[in-house]
Amino acid sequence: MTGGLEHLPPSALRAGPSTPGMARSEAVSTSGMWSGLVHTEAGASSGWHHHGSWESTIYVVSGVLRMEFADGTFDASAGEFVYVPAGVVHRELNPTSATSEAVVVRATRVGGEAVVNVDGPPS
Repeated sequence: MTGGLEHLPPSALRAGPSTPGMARSEAVSTSGMWSGLVHTEAGASSGWHHHGSWESTIYVVSGVLRMEFADGTFDASAGEFVYVPAGVVHRELNPTSATSEAVVVRATRVGGEAVVNVDGPPS
Protein backbone atom coordinates (compact mmCIF):
# COMPACT_ATOMS: atom_id res chain seq x y z
CA MET A 1 0.00 0.00 0.00
CA THR A 2 1.34 3.45 -0.93
CA GLY A 3 -0.12 6.71 0.35
CA GLY A 4 -3.31 4.89 1.32
CA LEU A 5 -3.84 3.61 -2.22
CA GLU A 6 -3.97 -0.11 -2.78
CA HIS A 7 -3.67 -2.20 -5.95
CA LEU A 8 -5.61 -5.46 -5.81
CA PRO A 9 -4.92 -8.02 -8.55
CA PRO A 10 -7.39 -10.93 -8.78
CA SER A 11 -5.07 -13.06 -6.65
CA ALA A 12 -5.54 -10.62 -3.73
CA LEU A 13 -9.30 -11.19 -3.51
CA ARG A 14 -10.51 -13.33 -0.62
CA ALA A 15 -13.73 -15.19 0.16
CA GLY A 16 -16.56 -12.78 0.88
CA PRO A 17 -19.75 -13.10 2.93
CA SER A 18 -21.59 -16.29 2.03
CA THR A 19 -25.08 -16.80 0.61
CA PRO A 20 -26.00 -20.25 -0.71
CA GLY A 21 -25.83 -20.44 -4.52
CA MET A 22 -23.29 -17.70 -5.14
CA ALA A 23 -19.58 -17.17 -4.64
CA ARG A 24 -18.55 -13.71 -3.43
CA SER A 25 -14.92 -12.56 -3.59
CA GLU A 26 -14.06 -9.58 -1.41
CA ALA A 27 -11.73 -6.88 -2.71
CA VAL A 28 -12.18 -4.09 -0.14
CA SER A 29 -14.02 -4.02 3.17
CA THR A 30 -14.14 -0.97 5.46
CA SER A 31 -16.60 0.13 8.12
CA GLY A 32 -18.70 1.91 5.49
CA MET A 33 -17.95 0.28 2.13
CA TRP A 34 -17.62 -3.21 0.64
CA SER A 35 -16.64 -4.15 -2.90
CA GLY A 36 -15.99 -7.37 -4.69
CA LEU A 37 -17.04 -9.85 -7.34
CA VAL A 38 -19.88 -12.32 -7.36
CA HIS A 39 -20.09 -15.40 -9.56
CA THR A 40 -23.35 -17.30 -9.98
CA GLU A 41 -23.17 -20.69 -11.69
CA ALA A 42 -25.38 -21.49 -14.68
CA GLY A 43 -28.93 -22.26 -13.61
CA ALA A 44 -28.20 -21.45 -9.95
CA SER A 45 -30.14 -19.26 -7.57
CA SER A 46 -28.92 -17.69 -4.37
CA GLY A 47 -30.67 -18.01 -1.07
CA TRP A 48 -32.97 -15.19 0.04
CA HIS A 49 -31.06 -12.41 1.78
CA HIS A 50 -30.81 -8.69 2.39
CA HIS A 51 -27.94 -6.37 3.20
CA GLY A 52 -29.15 -4.75 6.43
CA SER A 53 -28.30 -1.04 6.44
CA TRP A 54 -26.11 -1.40 3.34
CA GLU A 55 -27.28 -0.25 -0.09
CA SER A 56 -25.76 -1.98 -3.11
CA THR A 57 -24.86 -1.20 -6.68
CA ILE A 58 -24.26 -4.18 -8.96
CA TYR A 59 -22.63 -3.99 -12.40
CA VAL A 60 -23.18 -7.08 -14.54
CA VAL A 61 -19.86 -7.92 -16.23
CA SER A 62 -21.01 -11.07 -18.06
CA GLY A 63 -24.10 -13.20 -18.31
CA VAL A 64 -27.51 -12.39 -16.87
CA LEU A 65 -28.48 -11.51 -13.32
CA ARG A 66 -32.12 -12.17 -12.52
CA MET A 67 -33.29 -10.30 -9.43
CA GLU A 68 -36.29 -11.73 -7.59
CA PHE A 69 -37.95 -9.78 -4.77
CA ALA A 70 -41.37 -9.33 -3.14
CA ASP A 71 -42.58 -6.88 -5.82
CA GLY A 72 -41.43 -8.84 -8.88
CA THR A 73 -38.55 -10.02 -11.03
CA PHE A 74 -36.31 -8.48 -13.66
CA ASP A 75 -33.23 -9.47 -15.66
CA ALA A 76 -30.06 -7.38 -15.96
CA SER A 77 -27.57 -8.21 -18.71
CA ALA A 78 -23.88 -7.48 -19.23
CA GLY A 79 -23.25 -3.75 -19.18
CA GLU A 80 -26.26 -2.95 -16.97
CA PHE A 81 -26.44 -1.74 -13.36
CA VAL A 82 -28.80 -2.83 -10.57
CA TYR A 83 -29.48 -0.79 -7.42
CA VAL A 84 -30.60 -2.64 -4.27
CA PRO A 85 -31.84 -0.38 -1.44
CA ALA A 86 -30.85 -1.22 2.14
CA GLY A 87 -32.94 -3.94 3.76
CA VAL A 88 -34.74 -5.19 0.63
CA VAL A 89 -35.07 -8.99 0.71
CA HIS A 90 -34.09 -10.51 -2.64
CA ARG A 91 -32.30 -13.33 -4.35
CA GLU A 92 -30.22 -13.54 -7.50
CA LEU A 93 -30.67 -16.19 -10.16
CA ASN A 94 -28.73 -17.08 -13.27
CA PRO A 95 -31.20 -18.29 -15.92
CA THR A 96 -28.50 -18.99 -18.51
CA SER A 97 -26.16 -21.86 -19.34
CA ALA A 98 -22.99 -19.92 -18.46
CA THR A 99 -21.60 -18.56 -15.18
CA SER A 100 -22.45 -14.89 -14.62
CA GLU A 101 -20.06 -12.35 -13.11
CA ALA A 102 -20.87 -9.03 -11.44
CA VAL A 103 -19.03 -6.30 -9.56
CA VAL A 104 -20.74 -5.29 -6.31
CA VAL A 105 -20.21 -2.14 -4.24
CA ARG A 106 -22.06 -1.66 -0.94
CA ALA A 107 -22.15 1.41 1.29
CA THR A 108 -23.55 2.23 4.73
CA ARG A 109 -23.36 5.04 7.25
CA VAL A 110 -24.24 2.91 10.27
CA GLY A 111 -22.39 -0.39 9.75
CA GLY A 112 -23.75 -3.77 10.75
CA GLU A 113 -23.84 -7.08 8.90
CA ALA A 114 -23.51 -6.68 5.12
CA VAL A 115 -25.26 -10.00 4.36
CA VAL A 116 -28.25 -11.35 6.28
CA ASN A 117 -29.63 -14.68 5.00
CA VAL A 118 -33.41 -15.13 5.48
CA ASP A 119 -36.17 -17.63 4.58
CA GLY A 120 -37.83 -15.36 2.00
CA PRO A 121 -39.43 -11.99 1.43
CA PRO A 122 -42.02 -10.69 3.89
CA SER A 123 -45.56 -11.81 3.12
